[in-house]
Amino acid sequence: MKNHFAILFVFLLGFGFYSAYAHTTITAEPYIIEIGWKEEPPLVGIQNAITFEFNQDDGNGVKTPVTNSFKDLEATVKSGSVTKTLDILSDVKPGNYYAKIIPTKTGSLSVELKGTLNGVPINQEIPIEDVESTDVLAFPPSGSSSGQDAGALKNAMSSLQKDVTEIKSKIGNVAGGADIDLSKAYDFGVLGLALGAAGVILAVIAMIKRK
Repeated sequence: MKNHFAILFVFLLGFGFYSAYAHTTITAEPYIIEIGWKEEPPLVGIQNAITFEFNQDDGNGVKTPVTNSFKDLEATVKSGSVTKTLDILSDVKPGNYYAKIIPTKTGSLSVELKGTLNGVPINQEIPIEDVESTDVLAFPPSGSSSGQDAGALKNAMSSLQKDVTEIKSKIGNVAGGADIDLSKAYDFGVLGLALGAAGVILAVIAMIKRK
């Protein structure tokens, strides 16, 4: 029973590792090549890098980093029918390389390797993790504050309309009074509404600047 639990535990660990570490490994005997993103998930508009790791399989789990891997090898990134030759840079770690890139849209990308690696021919297209929108990590959502501001402005306009209705009603009720100066009452009402409208305009300006 203990052995069964141990096997299950190791299996789950392995499953979790590969699901999080979304790199792709290919072989061109005796070489092992691993390709993926430096930062995962890759996001639109955020600088990232496509990484490459080259090792020689020496057997018995022993691997040797391969230097000068791109001497006779070219890497191209593809998005649909659009391609771009990658500018490969060497990492400080032997056998590791990278190419800086800023993804401009969501969706699938692939890397095509063509040429030879120490005389071994390589011609493969390798899919890498899909580029995602920044919404997957953005917090709070960019639309939340806009919705709240719009609601506040709507309430302010409703309040102004209510004030206009009340002023008209009061003026109508006292229209027959001989001692009431209706023109002054109206002027004060208009002044109050103007101040309220100015407040709404200032709120709109503040919203625009904040964006």
